[in-house]
Amino acid sequence: MGILERFRKQKQPARSVSAVIVAAGSARRMGDIDKLRLLLGDMPVVVWSIGQFCACPSISEIVVVCREEEIPDYYRMVQDFELDKVTQVVAGGRERQDSVYAGIAACAPDAAYVAIHDGARPLIAPALIENCVAAAMEYGAAAVGVPVKDTIKVMGGDGFIAATPDRATLWAIQTPQIFEAQAYRAAMENARREQRHYTDDCQLMEYAGKNVFIAEGSYENIKITTPEDIALANGILAFREGLIDVELG
Repeated sequence: MGILERFRKQKQPARSVSAVIVAAGSARRMGDIDKLRLLLGDMPVVVWSIGQFCACPSISEIVVVCREEEIPDYYRMVQDFELDKVTQVVAGGRERQDSVYAGIAACAPDAAYVAIHDGARPLIAPALIENCVAAAMEYGAAAVGVPVKDTIKVMGGDGFIAATPDRATLWAIQTPQIFEAQAYRAAMENARREQRHYTDDCQLMEYAGKNVFIAEGSYENIKITTPEDIALANGILAFREGLIDVELG
C-alpha cells in the first residue's frame, strides 16, 4: 500500500465548532433584573445555556460574551459549575451584533463553524444543537425554528390589520444559529463596513446572499424575556424531570 492510500484510510478529524453564548444584553423588559442570573431550578439561567453546549460532542470551545463589569463574575461561574469548554469570557458591545463580533473574534481562528446562541435560552436540548450542527455542515448555514402556532397579522400605520400572511409559511426562528465560519466572518465584516446592524444572524447571512436551512427546533426552547418566562421555564424543567404529569385528550 502506497503512502497516499494509507493517509486516505486514516480517520479524518471532526471539523471543529466554536460556540458563542451572547449574554451581554440589557434587562429592560425584566424591570432591570438580570434575567441570566435568575435561578432556574438550582442553577442560573445562563449556566443552563452554557451547560447544554458543554454537553455536545461537536462543540470544541465556548466563548461567553457579557457586560465588561461582569467578566470576573462569569469566570467564577465557569469555575463553580465546571463549565469546562469555556475558553474565554469577553466584553460585549453596544448592539447585539457588536457583541457577537467580539465573541467571534475570540474564537479559535481555525474553527470550521461558529454557533451563536442566546444566553437567555436555557432549555435548548443538546440533541437539537447536534442536529443543527449537522444541518449547518450539510448546507453551510442552519438555525433551529418551529412553525408558528398563532395566526399572524401585519398591522398598518393606522393600527388596523393590513395583511394576513399564510401561517403555513411562517416559522419562529430560535437559536442556536450555526454558520460556516469563513462565510459568517465575511458577512459580518461586510455589514460593519456598510454600518448595517441586525438583531438576527440569519438576517445578516441572508443579506450576504446565503441560504439558511431551518432545522427542527422545540417549543420548549423559550427565550427568557419577561418575568413570567421564568415561571414557564421552571414548569418545562419540572415536566422534563417527571415532576409534572400532563395528559392530553
